[in-house]
This record gives sequence, structure tokens and C-alpha cells, in this order.
Amino acid sequence: MPRVIHFEIPADDPERAAEFYRKVFDWKIEKWAGPMDYWMCRTGPEGEPGINGAIMHRMSPKTGDSPAAYICTIGVPGFDDYARRVAEAGGSLTMPKQVVPGVGWFAYCTDSEGNLFGIIEENASAK
Repeated sequence: MPRVIHFEIPADDPERAAEFYRKVFDWKIEKWAGPMDYWMCRTGPEGEPGINGAIMHRMSPKTGDSPAAYICTIGVPGFDDYARRVAEAGGSLTMPKQVVPGVGWFAYCTDSEGNLFGIIEENASAK
């Protein structure tokens, strides 16, 4: 059964948000060296229950149609199969399938209620 494996926290000022989560939860947060501004969050020791995530630039204004929210990403064994399942269940992909080099294939989706989430097929050889 696919599980939530990653979260994203949208922020107007990611550095300020990183400092907040460091201070409040003692998370270990470092700016990712990848192709986009992204701050990786380690929320606890490896081998203990829980998930890690990231802080990213907010993609839309705080006010508007939907409230600010965390974005959860669900690890799936086959991207294309799960993209099809999303559509069949009444959701949609909100962006084309993206390759994240060295990580896997990813896209944001919306569920039947318009909530945003991600799916990712992890594959270290993705390019």
C-alpha cells in the first residue's frame, strides 16, 4: 500500500520558515544543491517512525481560493500506473510528469476535492 513519504511546506520566505522549524522542532534543514530553491528538512533520526520533507517557495498567494497547506508526496511503485489511477478516481495531474535527476519521476496532482498532493516513483538512475 503506498504511503506518504515526503511533505512540502510552502513559504513566502523559505529561509525564515527554515529558521522557524529549526527553532520550534530542532529540525535539521539545509538548502538543497539541486536545480531549484528547496530546503531539505530532516525531522528525526533515520530508522525511527516519521517522514522528512522540505520547505519551498510558495507557488501562489496566501489568500485566494485555497488555504496555505503542506503538500504531501506519496511514493508509488509505478508513476504512470498511479497517474492513471488518479485520473480514473476523479483527480488530475496539475503538471506534466517531471524527472528529478537522481531521485525519480514526480508530479503534483489534485484529488477529487481540489487538494494538492504529489506522487513520485523513486529511481536513483532517473535523468
